[in-house]
Amino acid sequence: MTGRVTCHLESLLNDRGMTLVELSQRVGVTTVNLSILKNGHAKAIRFSTLEAICDALDCTIGQLLQLDP
Repeated sequence: MTGRVTCHLESLLNDRGMTLVELSQRVGVTTVNLSILKNGHAKAIRFSTLEAICDALDCTIGQLLQLDP
């Protein structure tokens, strides 16, 4: 079964002129783990990580993640 959650991390980073490395430093999550999320390969994410990413990018969870039909 293919996952139905789409992550918009790459476009949010581009919109804010921020690199994955910079986000990693701000949220305390490895660049590798953020890359896994960005590329749609993550199987799970902690609420605390979601909160930290949204705070760093000044976005909502709905802007970061989308549930596809």
